[in-house]
Amino acid sequence: MKYVFCIAEIEEARNWKEIIELGKNIKDETLQQRMNAVKPEDLATLIYTSGTTGKPKGVMLTHNNIMFNVMAAREITPCQAYDRALTFLPPCHAYERMVIYTYMYIGITIYVAESLEKIGQNVKEAQPHIMTAVPRILEKVYEKIMKTGQELTGAKRKIFDWAVKVGEKYDPDSKKRSFAYNLQLKMAKKLVLDKWYEALGGHLVTVASGSASLHNKLARVFMAAGIPLYEGYGMTEASPLISVNHYQKGVRVGTVGLPVKYVEVKLAEDGEILVKGPNVMQGYYKNPEETAKTIIDGWLHTGDIAVLEEGKFIKIIDRKKEMFKISGGKYVIPQPIEKKLVESYFIEQAMVIGEGQKFASAFIVPNYGHLMDWSRSSAPELIGMSKDEFLSHPTIVKKINSEVRLANKHFGNWEQNKKTDYTS
Repeated sequence: MKYVFCIAEIEEARNWKEIIELGKNIKDETLQQRMNAVKPEDLATLIYTSGTTGKPKGVMLTHNNIMFNVMAAREITPCQAYDRALTFLPPCHAYERMVIYTYMYIGITIYVAESLEKIGQNVKEAQPHIMTAVPRILEKVYEKIMKTGQELTGAKRKIFDWAVKVGEKYDPDSKKRSFAYNLQLKMAKKLVLDKWYEALGGHLVTVASGSASLHNKLARVFMAAGIPLYEGYGMTEASPLISVNHYQKGVRVGTVGLPVKYVEVKLAEDGEILVKGPNVMQGYYKNPEETAKTIIDGWLHTGDIAVLEEGKFIKIIDRKKEMFKISGGKYVIPQPIEKKLVESYFIEQAMVIGEGQKFASAFIVPNYGHLMDWSRSSAPELIGMSKDEFLSHPTIVKKINSEVRLANKHFGNWEQNKKTDYTS
């Protein structure tokens, strides 16, 4: 870096007005020559993968890759110029970078959050119409709301709990909601859920969630509260947007929606998602071997296994490499089991294992704070124990195991966790 240009007038610092004056002296011919020298198929950026599936690889994206993805995103974004966006995810990642380009393309005013800790305050200040999030952020918002609700007493607590239960049954497809349910929803919104929407600025028309799987229960409650939460799917190698639920063509909870414009998706024989379109990368930087393994006959092999709901909505089951076979010969797909386990209010994280074993097992990270809250009324004798003593106490072990048994009901015998370990 050679210079820093300040927007504010600061002594002994160069000001951005200098750049404006310099721009006035650039001849149109020179500018046009430089613009003409850049071709749509030229490399625009290198974005390195996280390395979770091996050594990080440099994804080569062209101007065309990015622009086609931005135009596809624009078509499904229900915002106009001068609407407000709040951004707090790292723009070094393909997801938020493409989103910010889309905001610029539309003309949306972009507010940048001061920090993760100040998101709540910044939401109230900016009152955004649109923002992006990852499931962990949404989970923290949900947990904070639930913690506030649990501090209520008497009739207020009963009304809060009832409203949340109504929200958990919400279906975004209005044809699938009964008249009786709609009456309950109207009352739940008036008494409790509308306050959630207001707490997020009161103007949201879109919240896009990506980068990881979103809990179904959480998605339903947020949408019941009028928060337009749309889950999508993508990967850096696809610039990154591949599919998304959106207001134009409907929302299916538990899926990542439909392929966006310009993008073609099909499933391989083993269920792997294959992607083709102008958004697919040039390849991996100086890594032709990995490129050849990933792009075959023009199709990007994502490594994600999926099924199609209603013949078109993409439902991701797991990573191809995460599937394992137990000793009885049955395949176990961990992600749906893990997803169901962490729907429990008392389980923070879960990892299902069992390759070559007689049955599947899970490592559990309990939610210490929620268990502490539960113990105050259900097991007060545990209050005052150290964290290790508390989490290893038979009462807590029994509570966690009961949550695991509830999750097991949703799976076949060979997929159920016969033995559970957990750690703090």
